[in-house]
Amino acid sequence: MTNELRGGYDLHTHSLHSDGTTSPAEIAAEAAAIGLEGFALTDHDTVAGWNEAREAAAAAGIDFLPGIEITTKHRGFSRHLLGYGIDPRSEELLAALGEVRVSRLERAREMVRRVARDYAITWDDVVREGDARTVGRPHIADALVAAGYFPDRSAAFQEILHPGSPYYLGTYAIDTPEAIRLVRAAGGAAVLAHPAASRQKAPVQDRELSELARAGLLGVELDHPEHREEWLPPIIAAAAEHGLIATGSSDYHGAGKPNLLGERRTAPETVERLRSGLFTRS
Repeated sequence: MTNELRGGYDLHTHSLHSDGTTSPAEIAAEAAAIGLEGFALTDHDTVAGWNEAREAAAAAGIDFLPGIEITTKHRGFSRHLLGYGIDPRSEELLAALGEVRVSRLERAREMVRRVARDYAITWDDVVREGDARTVGRPHIADALVAAGYFPDRSAAFQEILHPGSPYYLGTYAIDTPEAIRLVRAAGGAAVLAHPAASRQKAPVQDRELSELARAGLLGVELDHPEHREEWLPPIIAAAAEHGLIATGSSDYHGAGKPNLLGERRTAPETVERLRSGLFTRS
């Protein structure tokens, strides 16, 4: 898909609170500079950057939609879920996210131990003392790049950090329907992230979307720079059949990915539909 929007919103960005390389304030400033009307910060399994992003967006005169990207799994496949407008005080959701972050940290430690057998990096090269980021493979890749083994994150992933690598280790993930329930219980709207991304073993199938829609999924990120175009037509048709909102986003990571902020966007009226889909907690 090609996005020709002017203005609009970028609803999928990452800061240094997870695996991005820029601060929330820097994302807000860049969003304003390129003419975005607003953006969402969707760091992995954490809401730590929201306050900074909200204040910087207000100072820059643009809108801010608080978000999060949750690590989930459905029918044996890794699926990521974007949650917008959640209550950051939701104890049930925060507990589930805490479990994911602990698992990510333990997995990262073991992967570093495996990688260090063949590459001269240490745990201290990957994390700093008191590091509050959601640590994962991108940070291991950054340590490998800093040590001179690879030119960038993408090369490190392609060579040694991919799922088929002996250095790779799987991680705990919340069941996707359960994550949707948690997002809804926290007053948020759930959108399935990059359903046709080339990094995935297979695209999301119609029966999956049907099940997730019944669980309360509100939308699907249909416009994303990493999609395989040949996988998209049946997903677009299934999303329409199940009445799911279509969003567009860059999945911006600063220097961590080639994706450019605002290269895929969501129209303001679609953002309003998302906002109207936010639930009031009982």
